Amino acid sequence: MPNQKIFLTGASSGIGQALARAYAAQGAALGLVGRREDALRAFADTLPNPDAVRIYTADVRDADAMLEAANDFLTHVGCPDVVIANAGISVGTVASEREDLEQFRAVMDTNWFGTLTTFQPFLSPMCKQPPGADGWRGTLVGIASVAGVRGLPGGGAYSASKSAVIKLLESLRLEQSRERIRVVTIAPGYIRTPMTAHNPYRMPFLMDADDFARKAVREIAGGTRFKVIPWQMGVVATVLHVLPFWLYDALFRRAPRKPRKSAEARDT
Repeated sequence: MPNQKIFLTGASSGIGQALARAYAAQGAALGLVGRREDALRAFADTLPNPDAVRIYTADVRDADAMLEAANDFLTHVGCPDVVIANAGISVGTVASEREDLEQFRAVMDTNWFGTLTTFQPFLSPMCKQPPGADGWRGTLVGIASVAGVRGLPGGGAYSASKSAVIKLLESLRLEQSRERIRVVTIAPGYIRTPMTAHNPYRMPFLMDADDFARKAVREIAGGTRFKVIPWQMGVVATVLHVLPFWLYDALFRRAPRKPRKSAEARDT
């Protein structure tokens, strides 16, 4: 749909930039949020219409900063048609190490709480919007992960945060349906981004970020409730979800782990 208004977090690299490129190609007006202003501005200059892009340097863990960014977008662009909570970090963690406690907190605050701070400022304005031709006032999109389906060794923080994101979005979908606001959950598998570049293990069905973004944009436009991309990882996620605990434990207790101390606030 041309002339959409899109507000997107985690736009400094990876999935966020791929989604921004996909929407920019459709002629959308964009609000891009990230922690690195230089990266955001350099990226915006590569888009077809940089004048249709507003840049916000903010950390999604800062609710006041996200409210300020949202208010600026509402004032200068208008109520967004689609809000995408994409910002996230991933880091290997070990619960027995006290120094990892801050990493656990940072991952949860960014991935879960950051999803809430992204959506919250737009809920009331969206409720006041007249429904579009499709009968909906707007769409909230959360970028979750297949890692949220089952807990992974060394991934307690990330798996827990993405599981929490999935449940938050599920609750919001039920709450906001009466307001005619759609809630879409997109769960990426392994996507080729800076976040996955240093993973020291094989990544099945690895997908280019731009290919992922094109598929995600189609699913968002269709109002899909929950979608794993690529589809092959959707099959894997379905199987993992129903595995009995004893079998899952036997298969994954020795699975390779993401290295510790490598948190990157980029994309999920």
